Amino acid sequence: MKRIYISLFILAGLFSGCSDDFLDVDQTDKIPVDVEYLNTDSKATELVTSIYNQFLSWDMSSFGWNGVTSIISDDADKGSDPGDTGADKDVLDALTYNASTPSFESVWKANYAGINRCNQALTYLPQLDKVTPALRNRLIGEAKFMRAFMYFTLVKGYGAVPIVDRLANIPLTPEDKEMQLTRRPVSDVYTFIEKDLAEAAELLPEKSTYSGNDKQRVSKGSAYALLAKVNLYLKNWQAVIDNCDKVTGYTLVADYSSQFKLEGEFGSESIFEINGVGSPTSDQKLGIGNYSVSQAPRGAGGWGWGFNTPTQGLANAYEPGDVRKNATIIFRGSVLYDGTIVPSTVTNPMYNYKAYSSDFSNLEFTDTNLRYLRYAEVLLMKAEALNELGQTSAAVPFLNQVRHRANLGDTPAVSQADVRTAIWKERRVELAFEHDRWFDIVRTGQAQAAMAADGKTFVVGKHELWPIPTFFIRESVGYSTQNPGGY
Repeated sequence: MKRIYISLFILAGLFSGCSDDFLDVDQTDKIPVDVEYLNTDSKATELVTSIYNQFLSWDMSSFGWNGVTSIISDDADKGSDPGDTGADKDVLDALTYNASTPSFESVWKANYAGINRCNQALTYLPQLDKVTPALRNRLIGEAKFMRAFMYFTLVKGYGAVPIVDRLANIPLTPEDKEMQLTRRPVSDVYTFIEKDLAEAAELLPEKSTYSGNDKQRVSKGSAYALLAKVNLYLKNWQAVIDNCDKVTGYTLVADYSSQFKLEGEFGSESIFEINGVGSPTSDQKLGIGNYSVSQAPRGAGGWGWGFNTPTQGLANAYEPGDVRKNATIIFRGSVLYDGTIVPSTVTNPMYNYKAYSSDFSNLEFTDTNLRYLRYAEVLLMKAEALNELGQTSAAVPFLNQVRHRANLGDTPAVSQADVRTAIWKERRVELAFEHDRWFDIVRTGQAQAAMAADGKTFVVGKHELWPIPTFFIRESVGYSTQNPGGY
């Protein structure tokens, strides 16, 4: 997918800096937008492609994101050398972080920068009367999906957050300032997300209609799958089932490991996947900034920084014969699928295989994709919802579909409580290192026990939500306050 940056748009100072006057944008910075420049199919498409490209940034998808979703959980350790803190990965791992921990700030800013790109697209696309109407509608649907996805990330992590649903004026009006600095109730954020996704689902095509590079773009199935996941968090079980049933045209791939390799990208199981390759021109770079190298084996014979390493608890969670274990974990002394030898001299005993890339031409920007929604999760979401509604016998076959692909037999679980535990465990081993584990253990109430088993202290009433970054709290005096827990 071509990486483009629209120079016409100014971010309007939206959380763009940490200084006390970050809201004071000089009037000369307001550059008029030439709508006619965008009024072609190709330019309109590039406008929305710039939203996808936000996911290629270091702050959006790399070091800090791994820290707050993976290293923080019981699936991963900081890794690396004991003395290398990774800026803040040590305190994330130990759950001793605070509101000034940098990764929380970078994730906040990156998502709001992405939301700003969505708002730019949603402002100008309706004005482009020379763009093919069907394409324009599809692009609006893509922008709404992306905005919903970013708000889902924010509300899962931080709880109540500002709903910035339009471009701000420059200079900012009092209404703009209130919009940007007022944390809205969690229920309002979820309502906003559901509205965006419902509208996106109406506008987006089925995945089967895409061809060529367009296969990388979100589809109707993407919107329904994310709606199902949103309702999973809200415990709206029937809505989970209804939306899962609308995710059609997808199948599990036969070989679990294949979907994390170059040849398996955007396959039959892929519902929302970020392409890790931009256009390899002289002034453009490839891939998600340092995503692969930051997680690659470290030390003698290694080729990376060695962060975000699997815990022994995760390794032990796989049943004997589960093919997902060796597709998820790189073991010291093993040989990888492309013949690469992981010498016994590397620092850590295990590494994240899903972040591995065979392309070593540029270690900073490798070709690894990010998989955010897969059909396997749709099956597990439907199983969980059916079980929670007391339809346990109907839930088990969906759980078993996922198990069978992993070379496992039927679940031995029978009762509702045992099936619930089995589904939660299946989510852990199926989706490991796909940025779900922390949110899963929090939403299901497992966090305190899971982190205790990992030797960490999860404080109930505090750690369910990330701290709101210090810079925002400082700027939002009179509008917003910090999350509970003494941050």
